[in-house]
Amino acid sequence: MTTPPFQRARRPEHKEQRRQDILHAAAALGRRDGVRPVTLTDIAAGAGVHKSAVLRYFASREAVFLLLTADGWQDWADAVGETLRGPEEPRTVATALAATLADRPLFCDLLGHAQLSLERGVTRQQVRDFKVTTLDAVDRIARTLTTALPWLDRGQAVDVIAGTAAMAAQQWQTSNPPENLARLYEEDPLLAHLASEFVPRLTRLVTLLLAGASAVAQGEA
Repeated sequence: MTTPPFQRARRPEHKEQRRQDILHAAAALGRRDGVRPVTLTDIAAGAGVHKSAVLRYFASREAVFLLLTADGWQDWADAVGETLRGPEEPRTVATALAATLADRPLFCDLLGHAQLSLERGVTRQQVRDFKVTTLDAVDRIARTLTTALPWLDRGQAVDVIAGTAAMAAQQWQTSNPPENLARLYEEDPLLAHLASEFVPRLTRLVTLLLAGASAVAQGEA
């Protein structure tokens, strides 16, 4: 728990600092404990303020985490753009997408919660703002992918991004199970394959996705 340098945020810069403190506290808790169990009270304690102070900035925990998800999309778009700067082989692209996601564990966790619960706990305007920010990130990633794989058109690139994000959300949960499930996977040979490592498995899945897109592109040529 942090201690703010001021009791009430009255000046604009103090309000923005408090807002960022709340977001940072939520992110830290999400990385440590996973997103699902974190409450608004937990976030307030992590930011060193009372829950009522958090409610001045965010009406719900979902609003906090949805904003972090939007930031995650933009951050991932930056990372993909920095990693893929020219024509590449499909396997290299798949590896880059998987590795940049693995570097963002909180974002991977949030991907599994965005549509399932976060979007349902905020206002329509907040959902719209989230969608607009996400669409901008998707557009940037799509431009990067069509540069890396010139045979990929924009529609296919968007499909690859959607598929990659969906598989990352599911695979992250599988690759990072709670302790009781991890023990089960270790003890039961029938379930051992479920505890696969995130990057190798996601790389294989995205490679298959790109192979399918390539087959479609060649069929349409």
